[in-house]
Amino acid sequence: MVKINWTNFALQDLNEIAEFISKDSIRYAQMTVKNLFESPSLLKTHPKAGRVVPEFNEENLRELIRGNYRIVYRVVDKNRIDILTVHHSARLIENSLLFKK
Repeated sequence: MVKINWTNFALQDLNEIAEFISKDSIRYAQMTVKNLFESPSLLKTHPKAGRVVPEFNEENLRELIRGNYRIVYRVVDKNRIDILTVHHSARLIENSLLFKK
């Protein structure tokens, strides 16, 4: 079974999402973040369940789409997946600090 590793960058994304949504609804913020955090669990048994991120076209850089969010992850090896970012789909992913060179 694959180990899911949340990066600090991705955890910060979840915190920022929670803060933003909680301005309108604390309950909805909690539900959204819980859903986003639990979604990658399916990768433990199906690491390539997500699609390849089209902007980068790298086989091991993949994403799960959950509502308005893209959970971007890297298949590091057969034993580990790193969750890199949780990105709002209305924003260009190329502008993310994570992918700036």
